[in-house]
Amino acid sequence: MSKNLTTRSEDYSKWYNELVVKADLAENSGVRGCMVIKPYGYAIWEKMQAELDRMFKETGHQNAYFPLFVPKSMFEAEEKNAEGFAKECAIVTHYRLKNDPDKPGKLMVDPNAKLEEELIVRPTSEAIIWSTYKGWVQSYRDLPLLINQWANVVRWEMRTRLFLRTAEFLWQEGHTAHATKAEAVEESEKMMHVYAEFAENFMAIPVVKGVKTETERFAGAEETYCIEALMQDGKALQAGTSHFLGQNFAKAFDVKFANAEGKQEYVWGTSWGVSTRLMGALVMTHSDDQGLVLPPNLAPIQVVIVPIYKTDEQLAAITDEVDVLVKAFKKLNISVKYDNRTTQKPGFKFAEWELKGVPVRIAVGPKDLENGTFEVARRDTLSKEVVSKDGIVTYITDLLTQIQIDLFDKALNYRNTHITEVNSFDEFKHVLDTKGGFVSAHWDGTAATEEKIKDLTKATIRCIPLDRVEESGSCVFTGGESVGRVLFAKAY
Repeated sequence: MSKNLTTRSEDYSKWYNELVVKADLAENSGVRGCMVIKPYGYAIWEKMQAELDRMFKETGHQNAYFPLFVPKSMFEAEEKNAEGFAKECAIVTHYRLKNDPDKPGKLMVDPNAKLEEELIVRPTSEAIIWSTYKGWVQSYRDLPLLINQWANVVRWEMRTRLFLRTAEFLWQEGHTAHATKAEAVEESEKMMHVYAEFAENFMAIPVVKGVKTETERFAGAEETYCIEALMQDGKALQAGTSHFLGQNFAKAFDVKFANAEGKQEYVWGTSWGVSTRLMGALVMTHSDDQGLVLPPNLAPIQVVIVPIYKTDEQLAAITDEVDVLVKAFKKLNISVKYDNRTTQKPGFKFAEWELKGVPVRIAVGPKDLENGTFEVARRDTLSKEVVSKDGIVTYITDLLTQIQIDLFDKALNYRNTHITEVNSFDEFKHVLDTKGGFVSAHWDGTAATEEKIKDLTKATIRCIPLDRVEESGSCVFTGGESVGRVLFAKAY
């Protein structure tokens, strides 16, 4: 199997696009800006979904589903949110087509089938959900309301890239309502920590936890908590956000409750989400010039076994041995594939599974049967070991755990060596142009400075880290007073 991947050093963007397609994760569709997620890619997304869904339910949330369409008047109810998404909205204006009298065999919009009110295809679901919550909340006994939905949304992006930015994408969005501000803030922070735990323990991606500046905040939020990751090309990627909405949506949709004293109050809200953009993060954090590198905790196939043989008798003998091994792995919930296709040679199979990032490959041939051994190859390091048949199951179990740890440690080391403190704007620009990564710099706290730096360098403030040291300093751009460093980076 010929991979012919562009290398990362040649053209990182081209490498990414080719890898997503050649590894059978996704492809562009017949609809501009939309993608087809292929079975192998969707299998990874399903594993992400399953783990996140478990974590949401462990923190008390329930799943529900809300409509794809939002009446325009409802969408407009919370002004900041509507303004923030207005340029990305797809709008339904008619509900019927008819035959075009001037073009036989073609259809046209029926001018008599205009909707009384235009419908927005949801770019996010706050409006439809909060309008629903008005009927669900009457008393403090109805709170907290902890709801999540798995859905698709549409944001009419002009420049698209598979997984990272598409006109339609899959995600989950949590929407919660609380009796007090403190509870809502606690929820927002809790979900940011859930996302960070998922990114680090399952995706093997280290993240910085922080809050967004007012400029970068979610439209309609009073605070946006985020996790920021660093890709191999030195660009940042926002991997998840959790928003404290205050009472903005409750007031816009008149969602009130009677407190214990019978007094009417507006509820406090949050919303939080991650999307198929995580697939892009997974690809870009770990993969190499040979193809995908998947962390075992999210790999659809954790172990692939390839037989090496010349005769049918040899294949039969190898299969008998492998069947025992497969059963042992399945008992331990290790996902395994025995690639006994007779249509492809071992070399082709090796290349294919390497491209697809399967963490561990086992090869077994007649000599291995004689010697009571297996050849084990690690995808992340491309190293090989000969392992005794007697200890193979324990060896592979431990190896999968080790690969997960090693991938995280490698990404953490890259991230830590690419956080650079700077104290002048010349230094700021030099680091961005030559090294990349997160640039830790003092900022005077104004939106004007933030915007000017973005215009000059394309770098944005990714977050104000939660663990930052409060220290007085001088803004890297204006020299104005600063109370601490923030992280700038160029980003996806």
